[in-house]
Parts: sequence; structure tokens; C-alpha cells
Amino acid sequence: MEKYIYNEKNGLWYELQGDYYLPCLTLPEEETQPVGLWGQRHGQYLKEHRKVTYTTLKVEGKLNRYLADIDKQAEEMYHRLIKEMAEKQGVTEQLKAEKPMEWVGLMNNIQACAREIVNREVIFV
Repeated sequence: MEKYIYNEKNGLWYELQGDYYLPCLTLPEEETQPVGLWGQRHGQYLKEHRKVTYTTLKVEGKLNRYLADIDKQAEEMYHRLIKEMAEKQGVTEQLKAEKPMEWVGLMNNIQACAREIVNREVIFV
């Protein structure tokens, strides 16, 4: 028996594995982009709670690009929310210079709120 055979009907090569011919399949090459913390969190969420979506993106070779895009969106939203909340609450550079401990407390609260919003709106959906 030949090690490899070609099936003209479906255009696939088959490899002899024991007594059976199995198709020679490979996943498409996935374009690699850096994925930050937000993208990693969303990827973990998909893997645990949205398994079909995760598997589909992985098989199609689109998972990395998708997670990099989610990471970028979440990061931009996070920084925009911090800026807007700080302006609304009057957290300024002047406050930072005059009352640094109060400024730190307010900024920590703002960052925690922004993280919660990003998680709820982008990451865990």
C-alpha cells in the first residue's frame, strides 16, 4: 500500500496510518499579533464560557487577530473612561500637587470603576 494517495474528488491528500488512510489536514497559518491583558482575559472567557466561538475562531485562524482587536478596543475604552471620570470628578494636576493622597485615592477608585465597565461591556460578553 502506498504511504500517500491523492483523491481527485475532494482534492485532498491522504496518509496511511496503520490500516487506514487519514486526510492530511493542517490549520491555516494564523497571523501573530501581540495580545495584551484585556485580550488574554477575553480569550480565557471564550475558552471557558463560549467554547463554540473560541473553537471556530481558532480553526479559522482568526483567534489571535480577534483577541488583539478586543485588547485594543478595551485599552482605548479604559483610558477614555479614566480621563472622562477624572474630569467629571475634578481630579486635576492641581489636586495632585496640593493633596497627593486624596488624588491617589480618587484615581484608584476611578481606575477600578473603569476596569469594571470595560470588563462588563467588552471582556465578559
